[in-house]
Amino acid sequence: MAFVVCEPCIKCKYTECVSVCPVACFHEGENMLVIDPDECIDCGVCVDECPVRAIYSDEEVPDKWKDFIALNAEYAQKWPLIEDSQEPLPTAEKAQNELGKREYFSPNPAEREEA
Repeated sequence: MAFVVCEPCIKCKYTECVSVCPVACFHEGENMLVIDPDECIDCGVCVDECPVRAIYSDEEVPDKWKDFIALNAEYAQKWPLIEDSQEPLPTAEKAQNELGKREYFSPNPAEREEA
């Protein structure tokens, strides 16, 4: 079993889940996060930290979001690791109660500013 980030994360990208995760399993895309199923230790501490209720165990993902199981596995291999919390997207407050956000999914990795 692993945990999966689903559609409610799109256009929000709150990262409270990242700061409580005891292992490095979150990866950051342009407008959402995903969990690497091979790194996730199934502890579930991230679930209650997500303000938009986007994280489910792979066995409890709602049918309408089952494709996010494969999406998390695929993009965890492509996107950069995120290990610290950061500000949510500017669209987060408006988008957090939005339904049907799948069309806004971006396959692009997060852009990082060089220090």
